Amino acid sequence: MTTHTPPAASTTGPPETRPASLWPQTTRPGAPGATQAFEPTSFDSSSIEDPAAVRARQLQRVSELYDLCQPTLVLRVVLLVQAGVAVATLAAAGGALAWLNQMAELAFPVLAGTLLWLTAVCLLKRLWARVAAWQRAACAIALGAVAAIGGWSLLLPLGMATPQPWTLLASALSGASFAALVWAWLDRRARSAKPADASARLAELQSRIRPHFLFNALNTAVALVQIDPERAEAVLEDLAQLFRVALAEVGASVTLAEEIDLAKRYLAIEQIRFGERLAVSWEVDPATGEARVPPLVLQPLVENAVRHGIETALRGGTVRVRAKMRHGSAQVLISNSLPDTPAAPGTGIALANVRERLALLHDFGASLETWTADEQFHARVTVPV
Repeated sequence: MTTHTPPAASTTGPPETRPASLWPQTTRPGAPGATQAFEPTSFDSSSIEDPAAVRARQLQRVSELYDLCQPTLVLRVVLLVQAGVAVATLAAAGGALAWLNQMAELAFPVLAGTLLWLTAVCLLKRLWARVAAWQRAACAIALGAVAAIGGWSLLLPLGMATPQPWTLLASALSGASFAALVWAWLDRRARSAKPADASARLAELQSRIRPHFLFNALNTAVALVQIDPERAEAVLEDLAQLFRVALAEVGASVTLAEEIDLAKRYLAIEQIRFGERLAVSWEVDPATGEARVPPLVLQPLVENAVRHGIETALRGGTVRVRAKMRHGSAQVLISNSLPDTPAAPGTGIALANVRERLALLHDFGASLETWTADEQFHARVTVPV
């Protein structure tokens, strides 16, 4: 067998040297001038390969999709039931005055029964993930019948109703019917979320972690390897964390604190790359950390801020991230300065993706607003806590 060995390196010419780097002195988020030590445990086997972790995420996802504890959903269910009762009594009433009298008598027990049902469904949200679909529906309908009887029984001490078998049966059937109607809507909403999540996930991977960002981050690490190995290691650690979250199925939601930490990692890499051209400001209220948001919902917003506000500006600019509590909701405001020459407009895929996933998780309780004012572009995410 013939073996080939590479030719020996020439020793006659001058040794190859790397040109001096002009990377500015920047630091990662956290303690000034400090970098976190690399922990090999960060690269343990992916959670995708752990059946227990996959099952736990599936259970969490189902419980979130069938979660009626959200105030906006509660309000919609209450209004739906009241409207249904109003239409039903309108058909049976002999006139407007009789209809108003019937509504006045039924409003209290209907509201009480609806709230009892919503409370029971909310308390049992962990159960829905562990039973079959037909069992969930049967349980919800049975709870509707029981809650309706419970609401009607509140009229007995007031002398506004008498315990007759037909009245009990009518109340139970009415409660079961409304529960079936609401559950069918909730089930359809959960089913429609699956293909939407799949397309949104593809859009995330295409619009957020873009190839040129990967190349730039790796080039940054290469440039730092010899002059500042610790910072090069920090860049690679932040990059690994970004891609670990982007490529792993982390579930339907994460905490806002986790999202902010991920956004800090992204901006830390960009700060090293842009140096003094990129100034980053953070104002985060710790009380907002427990809010639930879709995974990787802030990263495309801070990426847009860098791409359209800093990358094309010769003098650079500023990215500000502020998170605060307001009226029981967590608000995250991401602002970036605008360049003198406007950047090419984007496709809007990232913003549409964020809006869609916020709606899937929180319905009308969450929102994304964007506007331009005072020579800055602003994006504000609002989610319930």
